[in-house]
Amino acid sequence: MAITDCEALVLAAADFAEADRIVTLFTREQGKVRAVARHAKRSVRRFGGALETFARLRVQLVLKEGLCSLRMADIISVFPAIRGELAKIGHAGYACEVVDRLLPEALSNPRLYRLLVSYLEHLEAFPPTQDGRRFFEVNLLNILGYRLPLENCVRCGAGLAAGPGPALFTGTGELLCGRCGGGGRPVGAETLLLLRRSMETGRFGAVRFPPEALSEAGAVLDAAIGSHLVRPLNSLLFLREVPGADPG
Repeated sequence: MAITDCEALVLAAADFAEADRIVTLFTREQGKVRAVARHAKRSVRRFGGALETFARLRVQLVLKEGLCSLRMADIISVFPAIRGELAKIGHAGYACEVVDRLLPEALSNPRLYRLLVSYLEHLEAFPPTQDGRRFFEVNLLNILGYRLPLENCVRCGAGLAAGPGPALFTGTGELLCGRCGGGGRPVGAETLLLLRRSMETGRFGAVRFPPEALSEAGAVLDAAIGSHLVRPLNSLLFLREVPGADPG
């Protein structure tokens, strides 16, 4: 069987049997794969403690349907500054879990891979913020084909600013004009503008949300992401329990 060299981020990892590890890898070249690392807990030479969540690696894989075989892993970065702070661990873990939940297996997505790497690099260098998390989320949805309809009402097609009063959003994150959105939660024009800007720039930290807009954007994004999940994210529970994690 041919061995494939890839760059990868560890989305999840767990012990398996007596000495093995099962890892979920988001590879730049092959997309998301699950692999078994035989004797990982004993082989320092082959794995050297690299198989931990959000580590960035160079790996050798034997690709196959179902569970692949991980032959070797060399560390590019374990993001030590993230691992030294619980709030950063919470945000990095959340990003990896939501990618794991939403990304289909074996579907190459280099654009999403770059987004996740960029977010981890940003967390490595700067404190975690709600702005950074929301910037990541709106771009995640866009790249995966779940782009928020920030210009036009999803029901009537009119501009969101055309109806009486502000735009509104539903429990699934759909955005409606004032005429169609009876019972929805209001979303201000500034919030919509900042969400659009977040998708127009590739740089974390370039868009800052004032408090009210940040609250509105968070509610919309939480609803939109939640509509694509079958169960709650474990990492959100962790974020809510960590002082300074700033979960939104």
